[in-house]
Amino acid sequence: MTEMFTIAPDDLTAQQHSEQLAQQIRESIVANQGWISFADYMQQCLYTPGLGYYSAGSHKLGWGGDFTTAPETSPLFGAAIATHLTDVHKQIPDYNILEFGAGSGRLAESIVQRLTELDALPSRYFILEPSADLQQRQQELLNQLPSALSQRIYWVEDIPENFEGVMLANEVCDAMPVHLLNFTEDGVGEVGVSLDQQNFIWQTESLSSSRLEQKAEQIQSQLDDLPYRTEVCLFAADWLHSLAHKLSRGLILLIDYGYSFEEHYRADRTQGSLRCYYQHQAHDNPLILPGLQDITAHVEFTSLAETAFNSGLQICGFQEQADFLLAGDITMLAAGLQHNLNEADWLQQSNALKQLLLPGAMGHQFKVLSLCRDMHTLPRLKLNDRRYQL
Repeated sequence: MTEMFTIAPDDLTAQQHSEQLAQQIRESIVANQGWISFADYMQQCLYTPGLGYYSAGSHKLGWGGDFTTAPETSPLFGAAIATHLTDVHKQIPDYNILEFGAGSGRLAESIVQRLTELDALPSRYFILEPSADLQQRQQELLNQLPSALSQRIYWVEDIPENFEGVMLANEVCDAMPVHLLNFTEDGVGEVGVSLDQQNFIWQTESLSSSRLEQKAEQIQSQLDDLPYRTEVCLFAADWLHSLAHKLSRGLILLIDYGYSFEEHYRADRTQGSLRCYYQHQAHDNPLILPGLQDITAHVEFTSLAETAFNSGLQICGFQEQADFLLAGDITMLAAGLQHNLNEADWLQQSNALKQLLLPGAMGHQFKVLSLCRDMHTLPRLKLNDRRYQL
């Protein structure tokens, strides 16, 4: 990882904010005998109440923030997802939608608008959003919808019991805390965070759990050349198990960038996939700017599929994002949109469509894992289905 990469916070308030969080993390390291796992460090950087990246009030989304998501890129993304949701509506007429981490609210907006046109609105559209700042932004946007739509949208703090409908997580798993493992000729250790004076530094200790030991054995069976550093996300599996427990009937859609197990832990990925984003700049040093930058890692979908299966769910599809959106009639939707836009606006949407679909952009890098309980075949999920890769 690049230790020399630095970015100066843009103002005094940001510096004070980051330093306040850094001091809390230092105290937790001292309290834990001088070392915490990277998963604990990442959890505090992103989710400490009032200070973490997703819990504070910094501007994160869109061209003025730190990164741009698919819903921010084009409303066609949400409209294509809505097409898929009509297949659930046919089987569960009184269905609900639960979106995790709804960002600016653009995805919810485009989904309900398209579902209105398709006469397939959910009874309720729940949003579970841990960030108070983003929840406020979502409410400001979605309250501008016609009352027939806005009245169906509810913010919740937990997953509803006996849920029937669709659970949707777009770019959620990539922001879940990960453990860092380092494989060398001497064995495998866990890379965590310690202190040198007041500075955060890397420090390797023994693996902190038996679950990590089991993962390390699986990963090591694929490795030929060492050293090798990579990430393991235990949090995502636990989270998905809780979703499965609450889903009575319906569909779970997990949309994120990532790979199957075999591809994720490929021998030539010697430094893993951990990345940081600050004002649209990507780098690989998470030990700077706590609370001011996003920290992410690619999702390993095979383990999620195994967790789903062991939790009683069916794995009903695994597609590249481009195939999933094409199955959702995105090209037809784009053609309809073109007729209603001037040349300049259509050029912008055309470029956005390429970003969503092309292999070198989101189209190949992002995957959609579709999980079901008590559902008949959903035919759109069969287009270029890649479950054989899991």
